[in-house]
Amino acid sequence: MRTHYPVLIAGGGTAGITVAARLASQPTPPEMAIIEPSTKHYYQPLWTLVGAGVFPKEDSVRDEADFIPHGVDWIQDYVAAFDPDNNRVVLRSGTALTYDYLVVALGIQVDWDKIPGLQEALAMRNGVCSNYAYETVDRTWENIRTLKRGVAVFTQPSTTIKCGGAPQKIAYLADDHFRRAGVRDQITIKFFSGQASIFSVEKYANTLRQVCQRKGIETYFRHELTAIDPYRKEAVFKNLDTGEETVVHYDMLHATPPMSAPDVIKQSKLAAESGWVEVDHYTLQHVRYPNVFALGDCAGLPTSKTGAAIRKQAPVVVENLLAVRNGNLPTARYDGYTSCPLVTGYGSLVLAEFDYTHTPKETFPFDQSRERYSMYALKAYGLPAMYWNGMLRGRI
Repeated sequence: MRTHYPVLIAGGGTAGITVAARLASQPTPPEMAIIEPSTKHYYQPLWTLVGAGVFPKEDSVRDEADFIPHGVDWIQDYVAAFDPDNNRVVLRSGTALTYDYLVVALGIQVDWDKIPGLQEALAMRNGVCSNYAYETVDRTWENIRTLKRGVAVFTQPSTTIKCGGAPQKIAYLADDHFRRAGVRDQITIKFFSGQASIFSVEKYANTLRQVCQRKGIETYFRHELTAIDPYRKEAVFKNLDTGEETVVHYDMLHATPPMSAPDVIKQSKLAAESGWVEVDHYTLQHVRYPNVFALGDCAGLPTSKTGAAIRKQAPVVVENLLAVRNGNLPTARYDGYTSCPLVTGYGSLVLAEFDYTHTPKETFPFDQSRERYSMYALKAYGLPAMYWNGMLRGRI
């Protein structure tokens, strides 16, 4: 087995594959390898619509092998440790790989065990669901379509999460379904968020507040889900400002678990104090190890963790890595662009696009803070096609 690569990419998700595809398309591509244990690749943005019954979950998955670029070695193993002082990565199998340049793209860690009772509740199939795993996403639709009366609770943690708008999107879709099924008057919808507001960019937050008011969704901010009792069907929330705890009965609960940087990053010298990979916010180059770059959910960047952000980060990483490899300074810059397609119902969507300064950076020549069917169609049909056929091929 080969143990040294000019470029080593840790992670074969959206970020890792996109960078590999772009590097592989260079006139003289560097020799490289991707470290990725999974045999399946998931388009996770579709899971909101899977949870709402629009698509089967099988539409969100492909074989990983179909997206490993030609000429790139695929190492099917887990990263066990980073040793950047010696340009080395240790695999779970015990093999050590060395590199000239490292791209860290390990994604985000979903901390299911941080909420006592959550995993047990999910295993019981007793009203608790989550769109944040392929194994559980179809249970959300099962719960929504079978609920006829009672209390439906939707949660969002105070931690950074992937796709920051997803916890509220499924609440809006559930409301829409309940209305179509003629049971909305029998159901109370409550949205508990550890965040301070409905959304970080005021232009879009204003619309979303109106959506919540129109739909009659009760909102509770700075309230963190801390425990679930699946036998009593009770959820415990902590007020992050006062410390006070509130017990809420539920008949259905959609949980968004807390998330963090992968443990293997937290335990390495690559991590900032926050646990994320410590990179320059604009060049995506590591601040202490110039031959290391990071992007995607694991990178310590003050922007929402989305696939749209990766689409803008990947070209910057590739351009800067090649520049440094050729003895030049990294001059390509990422401005923090991200996009959150905020589904507000079946056939309506607010397309939020913004940068590090929370300034809207909209693609289309109209007010994207308005709910539109065209933007819903883009999310449901256009973006998945762009992802599989364009982004993962290094074309867009």
